Amino acid sequence: MVAAAATLPAAAGGIEIAGVPDRARLRRETGTRLRAAMTERGIDALVLLGNDAVGYATGTSRRLGDAGLSHVERPVAVVLADDPDPHLFLPFHRGGSGDPELPADHLHGPVYLEFDEGVELFAAAVAELIPAGAVVGVDEFTGAMRRAQRRIFPTRRPIDAAQVVADAKLVKTADELALIRAACRITESAMSAAQQALAPGVRQLDLSARFLRRAFESGADAAMFEPIWQVMPASRAAGVWTTHGQIAQPLLATGRELAVGDVVWSQVSISSGGYCAELGRTWTVGTEPAPRQRAQYRRWREILTAILEVTRAGVTAADLARVATAANGGVRPWSPDGCLGHGIGVTDAETPKIGTDLGAEFDGNFFLEPGMVLVLEPMVWEDGTGGYRGEEVVVITEDGYLTLTDYPFAPYEH
Repeated sequence: MVAAAATLPAAAGGIEIAGVPDRARLRRETGTRLRAAMTERGIDALVLLGNDAVGYATGTSRRLGDAGLSHVERPVAVVLADDPDPHLFLPFHRGGSGDPELPADHLHGPVYLEFDEGVELFAAAVAELIPAGAVVGVDEFTGAMRRAQRRIFPTRRPIDAAQVVADAKLVKTADELALIRAACRITESAMSAAQQALAPGVRQLDLSARFLRRAFESGADAAMFEPIWQVMPASRAAGVWTTHGQIAQPLLATGRELAVGDVVWSQVSISSGGYCAELGRTWTVGTEPAPRQRAQYRRWREILTAILEVTRAGVTAADLARVATAANGGVRPWSPDGCLGHGIGVTDAETPKIGTDLGAEFDGNFFLEPGMVLVLEPMVWEDGTGGYRGEEVVVITEDGYLTLTDYPFAPYEH
């Protein structure tokens, strides 16, 4: 029996998706989840430097494209377990589209943690905010912070905060789901613009230009990675050499012109309002798929269907990997250096990551919960066909899943 599925907008299996995202409610609810994760691990305060962690904790949406400029652009957050409002050190004027609504005494000026002088100033601010002897978690350390670690945290060594934030992000709120759904719609519109331009003689970079223009015109605030329009080789031997002997993917777009008969694996991801979407499909250029290629697509659909038949709260990541492998004749339908699926939210690849080198034991101990969002991305490959790869985004419910992806499978399916 196939697990219950629904196309959004919908509310099913205990999951609600907001019609219109409420930013204030989103920040309250994600803040509650974050503080609960802190309490569970006995942490009194968090110092967050990672842009995505800061965004999750505070509601600010600032996509930083150049790590080399992070000392100028980086926001920093301090979260206290007993304070519903985070403190935000923001190097921007208040009132921008990415600024959260916080009490005035919780908004602070910029800190420059790559420099010794900046760390000294931050240490003084931390001393006023975090009580002496508190257990503190930090997600990143700059070199200057490591040099002055005892100055910032004089009573005890801080612990790693990355897992605390990851735990909090696992289950999405109704407003987070609404923002992810909106990002999916933008992604699909931009993907359509690229697919309409698909033709012999068009360059891969031309597709990127079409995709990115439509995405940003539609409300995207960042491309999470360079759009992928990989022309798949006719055989492993004809492709790029890899250490594991499998096909190399994904490969970045170049000025290469597409030719009749090319099989293109597309993969894109954007962010809108601080939340991400991802989409992948396979296309043929200037011709309909051959019978063997359609057979590859049918097998891919059989694998996806097998996965979705067991997808519901309470199953493990290992359960999904097991049925996917069985549906592919005992061969794992994902690359050795990739995964069968992963989470998505404020970043384009979050926990869980299914089928990675973390191993079967990790997957077997990871149980799906209602409100988790997964990107399922099986792939099939056979020499002479170009293979098939696609991505679907689903929300886990008590009795099945809700699908956030609504993009066609042309030219393999009309």
